[in-house]
Amino acid sequence: MTKCLSVMKKGYSFPKMLEEDTWEKKGEKRGKELGLLECCARCLVGAPFASLVATGLCFFGVALFCGCGHEALTGTEKLIETYFSKNYQDYEYLINVIHAFQYVIYGTASFFFLYGALLLAEGFYTTGAVRQIFGDYKTTICGKGLSATVTGGQKGRGSRGQHQAHSLERVCHCLGKWLGHPDKFVGITYALTIVWLLVFACSAVPVYIYFNTWTTCQSIAFPSKTSASIGSLCADARMYGVLPWNAFPGKVCGSNLLSICKTAEFQMTFHLFIAAFVGAAATLVSLLTFMIAATYNFAVLKLMGRGTKF
Repeated sequence: MTKCLSVMKKGYSFPKMLEEDTWEKKGEKRGKELGLLECCARCLVGAPFASLVATGLCFFGVALFCGCGHEALTGTEKLIETYFSKNYQDYEYLINVIHAFQYVIYGTASFFFLYGALLLAEGFYTTGAVRQIFGDYKTTICGKGLSATVTGGQKGRGSRGQHQAHSLERVCHCLGKWLGHPDKFVGITYALTIVWLLVFACSAVPVYIYFNTWTTCQSIAFPSKTSASIGSLCADARMYGVLPWNAFPGKVCGSNLLSICKTAEFQMTFHLFIAAFVGAAATLVSLLTFMIAATYNFAVLKLMGRGTKF
């Protein structure tokens, strides 16, 4: 009552008071809206774009390598069975190797899907910590949870002074504890890059074999480009170690080889191997990008003394 009298003495009316309250509420609402936009902007600024690009390139490359490689191996098996050997014992070992590689492809796809997701999370983790060191942005709820292990978040003094942790923050904090070893991710990625470099080199071998076969077919199709007779131009699967030397016939020559090269099965298998080679190259580039970004973040955290037990 006393407050109302003092307000009336100052010349304020109740409608005017209500109007001021309305403006105050609108101002608070605008502040919340700006806070949400600012939070989204900070999240975009804090996103590890190198890791995002590398993750997309990794998933694309692995999918291309595994899918096309699997179908290309199946096509190779059919070509060997149909044209290069009539005895199952000659290519039995080759079929077992092809089936083993296909199972390895299944495991490779699953592994890279999980490891790519972990590397992306590690990118968010370390990039958030690095940018927080340089003061580029303030962390959000998930950012605080992920960077708690690296930056050493403050703990409350007493049960009443502590705020109830958000469920998302708890999940991110647990994930942050597990991802708090960027040095290990750098080492694993480095070793994986070396292994994948060998896979990339091996994926070039079938492309080389099919390219030589296709070149021989072009020489048969256009005899004026070569001085050799058409009958002496052959594709010998035994020469590349695909079949044993006692396999019969083991090679195809002349017009028979040209008819094989014109089949859709041969052309599709050749292009699938090329696509698998491109996928392996894309995966290698993504791993190199991951390694460079992780090494940079690890070096910054170590030099600034913000890392965990390096």
